[in-house]
Amino acid sequence: MPETVKRVMLYAISTCGHCRNTKKWLKENNIEYDWHDVDLLHGDEKRKCLDDVRQYNPRLTFPTMIIDGETVIIGYHPEEFEEVFSNGEEDG
Repeated sequence: MPETVKRVMLYAISTCGHCRNTKKWLKENNIEYDWHDVDLLHGDEKRKCLDDVRQYNPRLTFPTMIIDGETVIIGYHPEEFEEVFSNGEEDG
């Protein structure tokens, strides 16, 4: 079991294929994450989410994944996911 647990926040669009693939990749790799499907939010909650995303990704493209509040991956890039979540450890 890894000693460091990464905090993952995913901002997504419910109808986006890359967003669905990112969620699937995280689930298949047993990575816990929080997420918001931004298009399903309304009012102040939606504005706050978009403001949060804009801090890391001014273009507001999705998916936007923020790891530990500092590493940002925009789009569906499994190779980058592997690199960020591997911690240099080899399992099995």
